[in-house]
Amino acid sequence: MLQELQQIARDAGVAIMEIYNSDEFDVQLKGDDSPLTKADLAAHRVIVDGLRKLNVQYPIISEESADIDWELRRLWHRYWLVDPLDGTKEFIKRNGEFTVNIALIEKGEPICGVVYAPVLDAMYVGERDKGTFLNGEQIQVEQNAPETLRIVGSRSHASQETTDWLEALGKPYQMVPMGSSLKICLVAEGKADIYPRLGPTSEWDTAAAHAVLNAAGGSITTLDGEPLRYNQKESFLNPYFIAQ
Repeated sequence: MLQELQQIARDAGVAIMEIYNSDEFDVQLKGDDSPLTKADLAAHRVIVDGLRKLNVQYPIISEESADIDWELRRLWHRYWLVDPLDGTKEFIKRNGEFTVNIALIEKGEPICGVVYAPVLDAMYVGERDKGTFLNGEQIQVEQNAPETLRIVGSRSHASQETTDWLEALGKPYQMVPMGSSLKICLVAEGKADIYPRLGPTSEWDTAAAHAVLNAAGGSITTLDGEPLRYNQKESFLNPYFIAQ
């Protein structure tokens, strides 16, 4: 199935790049003032169509079609969790730091995930008990903490709470700015040590990269030290978390 998921992600990337390379972004604002473009919707259609053609069928939650009643989805044991274009602000800025995210969730845990950055042609694939791969090469988290921590942070969503948390570490650190779920992927491939997210995110923002990080030997936990889990409540908002 992972081969098929990678192809679906690549197809979504093609749809995104057709718009990225044009001047027809057609940016709208959603209810929470986050941007929405034609590319988000085009990638959503490609992914949903592709998932529905797989031999094994599971329900689908996408950022662009998340109006599913909690009383229904709370009964789901397995489902797809999708962000067709994660990092829309980076897409609009044309800096290439945006991704296609597809995750399979089982009982609140992301058990496999594909994160594809079409501009970078970077395909991250992670599956529980099978490891994580970047364009076919196995990757894993850094095992030895360096003297100076490499802290990956959001390029478009800095917060004072994050700054305060970093100062409280009491260790030297350097910032590695990055957009979208690529922040978590940098930790997975050992190019960053910690990604603290003390700001709002939604479950579709993190799930695929979470699977990638878990399979690479890392983890995402809440500030209380509990594993980040999915579909445990009516809201799709994540608590603050630490990826490492």
